[in-house]
Amino acid sequence: MYKIAFVFIFLYQLGFGQNNINTPKIPAAFTLHETTITDDYSWLENIKSQAVKNWVKEQNLLSRAHLEKVVNTYDFEKTITNYNKLNTDYFPQKKGRYFFSRYFKDKDRPTSIYIRRKLDEEPEELIDTWAIYKNSNVLVENYYPSKSSDIVAFKVSTDGSDVKEVRFIKVFKKELYNDVLKNVKFSDVEWNLDLGVFYNKNTNQNRTEKDSTFQIMYHKLGTSQEEDVLVYDASKKKVSHDFFTTRDKLIVSEMDIKTGKTTYLKASLASEKFELELMFEKETNNFKLLNYKNDIVYFSSKDYDWGDVRSFHINKQEEVKVIVPQIYSHLLLYAYLTENYIFCAYKNLNKYSIRVYDYEGNFIRLFDAPDGMTFNIRYFDKETNNLFVEMHSYTIYTYNFKLNVTTGESSPYFNDYIKAKATLFPFNYFETKNTTYKSSDNKDIPITIVYKKGTVMDGNNPTLLEAYGGFGVVSLPNYSTSLLSFIEKGGIYAFAEIRGGGEKGNQWAANGRGLKKTNSFNDFIEAAEYLIREKYTSANKLAISGGSNGGLVAGVAMTKRPDLFKVVIPKVGAFDMLKFDQFTIGSHHHKEYGNPKIKAEFDSLYSYSPYHNIKEGLNYPITLIITSENDDRVPPLHSYKFAAHLQNRAAQKNPIYLLEYGDAGHYGQISTYNYRIKKESEFYSFLWYHLNN
Repeated sequence: MYKIAFVFIFLYQLGFGQNNINTPKIPAAFTLHETTITDDYSWLENIKSQAVKNWVKEQNLLSRAHLEKVVNTYDFEKTITNYNKLNTDYFPQKKGRYFFSRYFKDKDRPTSIYIRRKLDEEPEELIDTWAIYKNSNVLVENYYPSKSSDIVAFKVSTDGSDVKEVRFIKVFKKELYNDVLKNVKFSDVEWNLDLGVFYNKNTNQNRTEKDSTFQIMYHKLGTSQEEDVLVYDASKKKVSHDFFTTRDKLIVSEMDIKTGKTTYLKASLASEKFELELMFEKETNNFKLLNYKNDIVYFSSKDYDWGDVRSFHINKQEEVKVIVPQIYSHLLLYAYLTENYIFCAYKNLNKYSIRVYDYEGNFIRLFDAPDGMTFNIRYFDKETNNLFVEMHSYTIYTYNFKLNVTTGESSPYFNDYIKAKATLFPFNYFETKNTTYKSSDNKDIPITIVYKKGTVMDGNNPTLLEAYGGFGVVSLPNYSTSLLSFIEKGGIYAFAEIRGGGEKGNQWAANGRGLKKTNSFNDFIEAAEYLIREKYTSANKLAISGGSNGGLVAGVAMTKRPDLFKVVIPKVGAFDMLKFDQFTIGSHHHKEYGNPKIKAEFDSLYSYSPYHNIKEGLNYPITLIITSENDDRVPPLHSYKFAAHLQNRAAQKNPIYLLEYGDAGHYGQISTYNYRIKKESEFYSFLWYHLNN
């Protein structure tokens, strides 16, 4: 296969299009449940081989050449950059005693982390990412103050993958510790006072092999990682686990992957032996722990579809107290617990609110956000009784507010360092329509449609439809200057809250999971039909996209109904659903998608797996498949195989492009400002070019 690169270069030099790349077919057959599947492109699963690297390089050459053309045709980059200049400063994040923010000092370098003692003082640089690493791909993902807030542990992505490293710095003195923790994965950092930290350790040797993040380790500050203590090991258990610390305890939860039974363990922090003992058990996973303090467990029961807040004393577990009952049709997004108050954030279609309760369940205050705007709680000041929040919508950038629990007064918050700016557009410049459409099984599926006021609905509008629809994730309005540039230019944006997501409660998610996963895909396809039927757009003006599970949704939709779409941009999606569980964290997702080793679930997966549902005689829409070199959540081999199969057919006349971001992970190249602008500019330029040509 060493000749592959030469063949690609030769074809490229002749000027042949994307569809003329003749990727070698090397058939490899396997049999499941008496069904034999021939995989012509399994050789692309070996992502570290030179042949695959050469193949990806040539794919990128062609895709980059085309993207350069469309970016030069439509100058989205300049528009996005100009729009960004009018963004209001984000509200700092309160962690421990201090406030933290991140800023770009240089557009070609990663963000630095800044700290301030008070809201109304000038921020001071704490972590200069570039000075430490001298690498533009490094990103500080999160930071964790110790119990006294005198030390900050910060978690760093060095190459975009889910495997991180953790370092430590003294607050205000800016003194780095020598301690460096490697192979930290799917983990927050939990402090034992100021003495040391707990973290999840990964032991994978190969990036694409099945995940092996089974161990909780304890690192004592000032020692080497080789001396770290193994606190918990699930390598021989079929469970998923999590952990957190209180002032005096380590608490570990482990959930049986098959039965959902959840066990909570605890260990005293008084001794560094950390001997775990049983705390309590729940027979099902219909239990979401919210907080634990003063021997009281606060939780939300998934037995109630919309979410509630309950509690029990650790020594009287049978005596469950309902503090905040569920409110029908109001989805509890999260509960923010403070010393005296419980703040419950709710979603009711496109209306968002915060309800305030005390610990006896007494209702105290209601704060409603303007229609379409969502709350993001930043912190509560118990001295003034002010709750500080951010509010934003699809078309209105983040506004900082303080909400007073005592008086009910709400007012914008700005100071000399968190400044107000003029709005980018008048509030009535865009219209956001929240409505529903009927699914084929007569369910009301919510959909949000955003467009410039005065847009004529004549079926001729360039339109982007997206969805997520998995893992019970609740998708909220996301402000994006790049999306606004698309809409301001005359585009329409639509987001469908399909089943599988959690936007309408637990049952809504369950009805798009496992053997019911096809509901998600049908809902999405029917969203496209609705937009066409209602004259928002037409099949020749409609694009679809989605990331991760949303990438799968887009891949299924294009292979099931290619007649509905002009352009498809699936990002970091899983496309080979018969092998998805053989790589990285796929085996953790049997509940969401199904297990190929179980006949009924195999049949379901086979019926929609995008890679296996490509028909030889069909010409699929213009497609840009986006992946990342170091994505170890949904490995790039899915995108490689999907692209190769789509390209390598005589019937495929529309171009199929594959774009891989180098030195990047599941979220693409996002470590610098210029990386982010380039990524967004390429996406919307590609979209606009092909929807209008």
